[in-house]
Amino acid sequence: MNNNFLTPRERQIFELLVKQYDTEMIAEKLDITSKTVRNHISNVIQKLGVKGRSQAILELIKMDEIKF
Repeated sequence: MNNNFLTPRERQIFELLVKQYDTEMIAEKLDITSKTVRNHISNVIQKLGVKGRSQAILELIKMDEIKF
């Protein structure tokens, strides 16, 4: 896949997840609601066809979409 798989906001959120930020911390940092954060995460999980955040993070690292 190419590097346009994630939207800029999805990339931002997953890069923060890798840095151990939780949903609330991400929402606060990006000045969005925690529901919006969860929606972005769910969208990525669906795009990847995986079962959860951890699997999504592993796949995105493998795809070179985000850095660990």
